[in-house]
Amino acid sequence: MAYELKQLTGQDQEQMIAFYTGVFTQPPWNDDWSDKAQLSSYIEDLTGNKNSVAFGFFQGEEMVGLSMGSIRHWYQGTEYFIDEFCVRTDLQGQGIGTAFLNAVEDRVRTMGVVHIFLLTDRDVPAFAFYRKNGFTMLEKNTALKKTLL
Repeated sequence: MAYELKQLTGQDQEQMIAFYTGVFTQPPWNDDWSDKAQLSSYIEDLTGNKNSVAFGFFQGEEMVGLSMGSIRHWYQGTEYFIDEFCVRTDLQGQGIGTAFLNAVEDRVRTMGVVHIFLLTDRDVPAFAFYRKNGFTMLEKNTALKKTLL
């Protein structure tokens, strides 16, 4: 069966929440999203802004992939900053993620996007996936964090 890329809206928030937790509460992530209010706010943060862009990858009526991010205008060109990108856990390793990423690239290219930017951990399978799909590490950039508790 063929796959279809659909741009998602705020009306799809419950479906995005269910899909997202179905992936990220499993290994290797094991995120604790038991605080439903925090989870709902997080998804709203990613999808509820004027520059938010979310995509679902569907096989028939079933979502098999989700991308949530935003369009950012930068002096080097317009970027799609991916905050979250995932494929249903039981379907990973079958080429669906690559097909999904290619479909996202094709769609955002029509929106004037010239760069896709994302962050991921180096010690998870996603790192190898992105490298295999043409992403390069930015040698001059690093992520910084300060805990305020």
